[in-house]
Parts: sequence; structure tokens; C-alpha cells
Amino acid sequence: MTYEEFNQFCHSLPATSYIIQWGGAHVWKVGGKVFAIGGWEKADKPAFTFKASELNFHFLCEQPGYRPAPYLASRGMKWIQQYDVPGSEDDELIYYLQESHRIVSLGLTKKKQKELGLNQD
Repeated sequence: MTYEEFNQFCHSLPATSYIIQWGGAHVWKVGGKVFAIGGWEKADKPAFTFKASELNFHFLCEQPGYRPAPYLASRGMKWIQQYDVPGSEDDELIYYLQESHRIVSLGLTKKKQKELGLNQD
């Protein structure tokens, strides 16, 4: 996935906003809370960082091309960085980005969720 494709996908999710910060990273938020970051990799390949469930965090830490996210995971947060995975695995990344969006949106207040039209099942 390219950064352009990453940005297009994150933009398609409900109630998102975009900002470039932290040294030129593509930062996506839902309700003002970060759920995905494109950037932070020193190699030529793109890197994508997202919040993960506890189970997915432990699973992905063991998978090639994934690692605990620099800075975030070292502070006890369950964030993963995908940094060297073939483009053929974009469907996996899409799943994890959707999950990150869902996890972060569930952490918003019920009032904020309602204002944004999120999680209204």
C-alpha cells in the first residue's frame, strides 16, 4: 500500500480527520484521537502504525514485517507498525486499520460517539 492509498482508505472511514505532524507523518484521527499513522520508517518502503487489540498485538509482534510501534509500544500502548510487508497483504492492513478505527472510536465518550454517528447499533 502506498501512502496515497493509505490516505484514501483512512479518509473513507466515518468521522475521520487528517493532519501531517510528527516529522511529516500522515496522521488520521477519529473524534480527535489518533487511530492510524503513515510514516516513521527510515527505509524507502512505507510504514503504517495502528492500534491493535491485545490478541492482535501479541499475534502481530511475532509476524514478519510487523513490530511493536516505535515510541508508542515502549510506553505500554498496544500499537503495531507494519513496515516491510508485500503489497499483496494490503487486505490485512485494511482489516487492521478498520479495527484500529473501531477500537479508538469505542474509547470516545458515548456523547461524542453519538455526535459523530459512530457505534450506534
